Amino acid sequence: KEGFSSGRFYYEVQVKGKTEWDLGVARESINRKGENIYRPKDGYWCVVLRNKTEYKACDSPSVSLSLKQAPQKFGVFVDYEEGLVSFYDVDAKSHIYSFTAQTFTEKLYPYFCPCFNDGGENAAPLIICPVHQI
Repeated sequence: KEGFSSGRFYYEVQVKGKTEWDLGVARESINRKGENIYRPKDGYWCVVLRNKTEYKACDSPSVSLSLKQAPQKFGVFVDYEEGLVSFYDVDAKSHIYSFTAQTFTEKLYPYFCPCFNDGGENAAPLIICPVHQI
């Protein structure tokens, strides 16, 4: 698929029933071999869930997120020219975190990882809703 190198785009991911996941956007030139280091300087603008309840924005340094309830569906909004990546709880219609004042110089792509199955504990699927350029 084509990435985005201008304008705004938005997509939603259902995370219901998951105990771990990663989602956000990544630049085209990310390192695809070895361990991923989720931070803007390495081309990732992500929020992750670990251990069922630990939400974290992978900024530099990382930011622990205190959420009142576990979101069932996340929205990810990008404004390329503004250098903005924002995350939302779709059902609660609330803002979760934003990476601001970023400088994008190459194509960005939606990024998501369902993480390991963990013996069936994390078997629920990530359900990706269509990406819209707006």
